[in-house]
Amino acid sequence: METKMALNYKSKSQKRSAVEKSMNSFLIIYLIILLFEAILSTILKYAWQAEEKWDEPWYNDKTEHERNSSKILRFISDFLAFLVLYNFIIPISLYVTVEMQKFLGSFFIGWDLDLYHEETNQRAQVNTSDLNEELGQVEYVFTDKTGTLTENEMQFRECSINGIKYQEVNGKLTPEGFSEDSPDGNRHTLMKEEELFLKAVCLCHTVQISADQTDGADGPWHANGIASPLEYYASSPDEKALVEAASRVGVVFMGTSGDSMEVKSLGKPERYKLLHVLEFDPNRRRMSVIVESPSGEKLLFTKGAESSILPRSKSGEIDKTRIHVDEFALKGLRTLCVAYRRFTPEEYQEIGKRLHEARTALQQREEKLADVFNFIERDLELLGATGVEDKLQEKVQETIEALRLAGIKVWVLTGDKHETAVSVSLSCGHFHRTMNILELVQHKSDSTCAEQLRQLAKRIKEDHVIQHGLVVDGTSLSLALREHEKLFMEVCKSCSAVLCCRMAPLQKAKVVRLLKTSPEKPITLAIGDGANDVSMIQEAHVGIGIMGKEGRQAVRNSDYAIARFKFLSKLLFVHGHFYYIRIATLVQYFFYKNVCFITPQFLYQFFCLFSQQTLYDSVYLTLYNICFTSLPVLIYSLFEQHVHPHVLQSKPVLYRDISKNAHLGYKPFLYWTILGFLHAFVFFYGSYLLMGEDTSLLGNGQMFGNWTFGTLVFTVMVITVTMKMALETHFWTWINHFVTWGSIVFYFIFSLFYGGIIWPFLHTQDMYFVFVQLLSSGSAWFAIILIVVACLFLDVVKKVLYRHLQPTSTEKAQMYSNRVALSDEFIALQPLSRARNQLSKIRCLQKFIVLVNVNVSGRPPERVGVLTALLVHGIRYTATASKVSVCNPCCFSLTETGSSINCMDSMCCFSDGETACTSIRRMLERLMGRCSPTRVNRSWSSSDPFYANDRSILTLSTMDSSTC
Repeated sequence: METKMALNYKSKSQKRSAVEKSMNSFLIIYLIILLFEAILSTILKYAWQAEEKWDEPWYNDKTEHERNSSKILRFISDFLAFLVLYNFIIPISLYVTVEMQKFLGSFFIGWDLDLYHEETNQRAQVNTSDLNEELGQVEYVFTDKTGTLTENEMQFRECSINGIKYQEVNGKLTPEGFSEDSPDGNRHTLMKEEELFLKAVCLCHTVQISADQTDGADGPWHANGIASPLEYYASSPDEKALVEAASRVGVVFMGTSGDSMEVKSLGKPERYKLLHVLEFDPNRRRMSVIVESPSGEKLLFTKGAESSILPRSKSGEIDKTRIHVDEFALKGLRTLCVAYRRFTPEEYQEIGKRLHEARTALQQREEKLADVFNFIERDLELLGATGVEDKLQEKVQETIEALRLAGIKVWVLTGDKHETAVSVSLSCGHFHRTMNILELVQHKSDSTCAEQLRQLAKRIKEDHVIQHGLVVDGTSLSLALREHEKLFMEVCKSCSAVLCCRMAPLQKAKVVRLLKTSPEKPITLAIGDGANDVSMIQEAHVGIGIMGKEGRQAVRNSDYAIARFKFLSKLLFVHGHFYYIRIATLVQYFFYKNVCFITPQFLYQFFCLFSQQTLYDSVYLTLYNICFTSLPVLIYSLFEQHVHPHVLQSKPVLYRDISKNAHLGYKPFLYWTILGFLHAFVFFYGSYLLMGEDTSLLGNGQMFGNWTFGTLVFTVMVITVTMKMALETHFWTWINHFVTWGSIVFYFIFSLFYGGIIWPFLHTQDMYFVFVQLLSSGSAWFAIILIVVACLFLDVVKKVLYRHLQPTSTEKAQMYSNRVALSDEFIALQPLSRARNQLSKIRCLQKFIVLVNVNVSGRPPERVGVLTALLVHGIRYTATASKVSVCNPCCFSLTETGSSINCMDSMCCFSDGETACTSIRRMLERLMGRCSPTRVNRSWSSSDPFYANDRSILTLSTMDSSTC
């Protein structure tokens, strides 16, 4: 429990989605409805039985036991009986269906090829399926920088040694301002300060190399003294990059053997004895090693953040190095300072004694070790600083901008230096150049921190039009969270982007918890790639791990894992959107169909003196939620795509339509509940109007009984709720068709089978021949059709009116996705009749187009713009050396006089063996002379016959380009 990871570990809290919380609240409401119906029915029963003729009718005499029983016990017994009768209003099967939907739906993330990273052969990983819909509710994204926004592939760029800046040029350290050809830039030896700096870099680290690479007398060296590449392994990419850079310029780390570290400086081997390692920790922000040089001298080499090294240095070019570090940070480089100290024998003896006492202490070992480390790492002599570049991942800027358009605020939490973090935030689009950057950094007291917060809050109110970005460092954050949490939150929420630098792992988790527990209760998402991000990932509502180069701790502790940050947009805007819409509709639909199911049972009690007589047969009661209505909604919740995925990803603003649990609020819940009660009333009273007056509906004059009436209500109900699900479905597959219409067919087949045979194991045969008798009546068929249409008609009218009069952004996108081409594989094809009607409009442009001279060999840019515009409108024309003329509304033909180029292409016509859509880029390439002269072309002409069933202009005739 004393490892760095364990010290930064926090207990993992149980995560529950907002949908699950809404389900529980809806369930409580329906439980209240159940209790209300049971109590009301019990009261009405005793109110009705207050009259003697209804209390003990002639056909139902009471026994002596019933007459003498307690009224209170009878009341409780009747209340419990009504509870059992109405208990189906509570959708117990909802939880089973939701769990199935979450588990089966989670496979689609792993199967998505857009989330597959080919270079590393990694696909998206789902560690929990309980939070799928939460991906569609994210309001804040907390992201690490290194390895998450960047590649975590460090490359050495610059360094500062003894106050002089150096760059690596062809494996040599070259001072800034000198080229390789200059006398000072073409040196084959290292100066004393340079060699000591590189030795410090090669000795102060935790890098390892393969054992077989150290074999041989000369080691990995060429004859010219230049080191061949060694394969280093390190937990820190920074250390690996620095050791590799040192080996390229002549100081090579050869590996460790026992307690010895071998280094070769320009081919000369040196062996250092490793005496002590002062491990890195987030509080000190540095690590050190104590070694014994070949001459027997005891040396301390230290490297770490400039904030922890420079204040402890007493000599060296401190001011110049500080300036160089700031310059490196402004370039976006990761900086480290390097220093050393020489020990006298007496000093080393005292250090060894203190270290032994601290490491063997049984109590307060950490505090004692920290004190000893601070005692050792003082009076340092500064050697210099390093600048390492970590390039951004692909499409990070586009992803952050898409998140911002979706209404999601992005916070970057990093342990990097202030200037480095700001530079990277600007380069990745987290901060805009036009954004007003506010800073809360380098505060040492509560009073100064509070005063700065008040000034920032006042400035934000005065500049309310300008977008603000906030930069906070770890020290100031600790002060702000101590006593000024509310003021700090007000400032943060007023900013479009927040950057927290110099953050410890536990501080990241505190920031996430701060937003998570705020009064607005926003849904948070944390994404990171290393062990230092585990606490943040576990604290957020949704934790995402990046499969990077810092191990798999973040991936193993996350809810979802992806290979690159750019995949976050597809995960949220497409998968999150789909999951939320699917499960929101599933939950509302389940409550709706259970209301439709039980309300007729409640209404039926008014016609049977509240005798607890059931309206439906017990088999129907059991199979309603299990067989007759379960599959359509389950398949809907797995395959529904109400908007095309390309549209969702290209229009992040659609994500706002589902934010804040919009589809599972009390308004949609009230709509679905009222709709369920309305449909239930239509089911019951529509059937009652048909059969309530003892009308004979059969040819032989026979009457229908109560089981026939209940079966009629149940039949109408099964058809209506299934058709309601069909109305909610936008994306139809063969599976949807199969389960939707198959459920209705299955109900009819089952009812015929169940009621057509006398089952010997059933104690009653109430349903024998009931369904067959019902379907033999033409009036019953008419009633079924009429009631189903009456129930769904108002719903259809409402959808049509709202879609055309007050369409939402999602409904507009649905219409857009049905018309517009989404990629090279999809093309929106117009009906042939529309193309023909537009032919006259296109010919109106002919007089103008004829005036345009097009020179194929040397076409001016403005003429290319005209041609491109005509191409986009699907106009086919012939281009010669002197004119352009319209030939046809579909295809484009080019003929150059006196040359072999003779090609034709189109956006809606295609050649044999090609796809139906050829991109404009290829068309323009052929326009400029890069096309195959020998091709079989297909086009459409106005003289071709029209067919009534033609949906597009893909019914084409062969036409040679020379005849155009």
